[in-house]
Amino acid sequence: MGGCVSTSNHSTCSSRSNGERVSPECLGISMFSRKRIRKTFSDPVTTLQHLTSIPNRIFKNGKSKTSCIFTQQGRKGINQDAMVVWEDFMAEDVTFCGVFDGHGPHGHLVARKVRDALPLKLASFLQSFDSKHNGSTANCCSVNKKLDVVDPDKDGGMEDKVDYLWREAFLKSYKAMDKELRSHPNLDCFCSGSTAITLVKQGSNLFMGYIGDSRAIMASKDSNDSMVAVQLTVDLKPDLPKEAERIKRCKGRVFALQDEPEVQRVWLPFDDAPGLAMARAFGDFCLKEYGVISVPEFSHRILTDRDKFIVLASDGVWDVLSNEEVVEIVSSAPTRASAARILVDSAAREWKTKYPTSKMDDCAVVCLFLDGKMDSESDNEDQCFSSATLQSNHSGNAVESDDGQNSEPSLQRNFTVRSAEENNTYKRIVAEVAANQEAMSTEEQNWLGLEGVTRVNSLVQLPRFSEERPRP
Repeated sequence: MGGCVSTSNHSTCSSRSNGERVSPECLGISMFSRKRIRKTFSDPVTTLQHLTSIPNRIFKNGKSKTSCIFTQQGRKGINQDAMVVWEDFMAEDVTFCGVFDGHGPHGHLVARKVRDALPLKLASFLQSFDSKHNGSTANCCSVNKKLDVVDPDKDGGMEDKVDYLWREAFLKSYKAMDKELRSHPNLDCFCSGSTAITLVKQGSNLFMGYIGDSRAIMASKDSNDSMVAVQLTVDLKPDLPKEAERIKRCKGRVFALQDEPEVQRVWLPFDDAPGLAMARAFGDFCLKEYGVISVPEFSHRILTDRDKFIVLASDGVWDVLSNEEVVEIVSSAPTRASAARILVDSAAREWKTKYPTSKMDDCAVVCLFLDGKMDSESDNEDQCFSSATLQSNHSGNAVESDDGQNSEPSLQRNFTVRSAEENNTYKRIVAEVAANQEAMSTEEQNWLGLEGVTRVNSLVQLPRFSEERPRP
């Protein structure tokens, strides 16, 4: 990968609200041996093939026991955003959440691949640490000099050890994910990639790892009992001095185009391409030797009763809405199940108002409610999505697929047999969907993101040699 692998210690933004101390039993990696779920991770390949059958995992528009998620395609072609919430992740009290924003010709495929594979890699490394911690005399907390991390056995107690173990798990899983993308036989990631913002909530502990410019915020009550927005992540863009310095040290170039002076981009040393608008990403291997990395920032904080909910979203939301506006929109949603959808709808309206001549970006949102509660409403009521998404299918609307585009219609979950009328409606809509999909070719969908006027494209253009390059 060249000489630009980061060897610095990425800061841990640990937070200990009100001086609260957490018991070692609550923080220890061995927590995963106490409350197992039926689905194990001993065979990652098998698990990956059967992800859709895993209980308490959602990746399409909808809700879970503690969250709601929603994505909507923008005006730049196929939806390249992906998202996931996985409750009972490894243990009953553990939740994994993630938002992934793809870019480039195959960005939608990269984002979905990362969405599916990264949680399994994280789980695998955590179980590996757990096994070493409980089943052998090997020191699982030995120093990794490349990461310049202090050995917690020599400096600090159990909390430092747990910080170290979780940081290592995130770092190794992200590294393994990028390695898999580089060697993937059927997915060209040379000029395509994805952001990732991932969190694991276990009790009052919140562990986060992220790359790229997707963002997470938290709504919390202040001393006056007013709801405030707390930004949990940093947008890892080339305009950050630390990021720009690394890129330039690795011979990459950082500059903005004349028609968008506020957007710093990463360019090859020998070509005005690709113009990547982020400093860290999965994939984008044309830039990996020139300072773009997939090493995540890591943070750990302790949640308190004042912390109410967390919002993860792609930059299609943050480009037009502030942190405070997002907190206000989610807080005022009529139902928790509709919060993510209402937030995306609000972002879509803001795009039309603020940038009427631009093409709206894809939007993906995860809302995680920290008290573990959702609305006590009926199945029909909690599916109160906009017209872009399926509600019930007596109206003949098409269902929203995980890529934010219309696919086959389905029936209300209470019905097991279609009437003749419903069957005719079903056939008619399938035919209409097929005709619409045939009207827009795959090539057009892939490249709309690099055409026309848009506020901020993640990529400006592909390198001139990208088509001819031999596969490594």
